Amino acid sequence: AAEEALRLTGTQSGLFTTEFCRTAEDVRTRLTPAGLAGVDAVFFANTTGNLGIPDLQAFLDWVAAGKGFLGAHSASDTYHEAPSYLAMLGGEFVTHGAIVEAEVRVSEPANPAVAHLAPTFRLSDEWYRFQLAGPGRTVLLKFDRNPPDGLGTAGEAVDLPLAWQKAHGSGRVFYTALGHRQETWD
Repeated sequence: AAEEALRLTGTQSGLFTTEFCRTAEDVRTRLTPAGLAGVDAVFFANTTGNLGIPDLQAFLDWVAAGKGFLGAHSASDTYHEAPSYLAMLGGEFVTHGAIVEAEVRVSEPANPAVAHLAPTFRLSDEWYRFQLAGPGRTVLLKFDRNPPDGLGTAGEAVDLPLAWQKAHGSGRVFYTALGHRQETWD
C-alpha cells in the first residue's frame, strides 16, 4: 500500500519518480553514496530493525549534505542500536496500543506538508509512543488527548507528536507515525 501510494503520488503530481529498494542486495548496493548518486530523497516506508545499510554513517552524512529523508510509521522502529539514526529521525518507537480511531490535531496548519488537512480529523491507526531524540523538531501532527488504545487514560490531556520535520545538517527530515493500515495510505 505504501509503495503504491508513493508511486501514484509521484506519477500524478509529476514532481518525482520512485524507485524501490526491496531486497538485502538492493540495500547493499543502492543505499551507499555511489548508489544514491542522482537521488534527492529516500523514504523509509514501514521499515523495521537493522536494514543492513553497509555504512550507516555515510548514509546519514548523505542526508546531512542536503538530501531528504522521509520516514513513515515503523521507520522509528528501525536502527534502535544506532543513536545517530534516531537523532537524525528525531525519535524512537517505544510502544503502541490497539488500533483505534482517534482525533488528530494539525499543529502547523500553514506548513505545506499538512496545509491540505482539516484542523482536526479522525483516523484509525496504530498509534505510536516515542522516546524523542535530538533537538529541532517542528511538530506537524499530534494528539492533545490520549487515544482510547489501552495505553494511559483515554481522553486525558497529553502532548503526543505524530508527525514532525527537522533539519539534519543541510538535509531535511520528515517523519509521520501514520501508516500502519492500508486505509491510511489510501
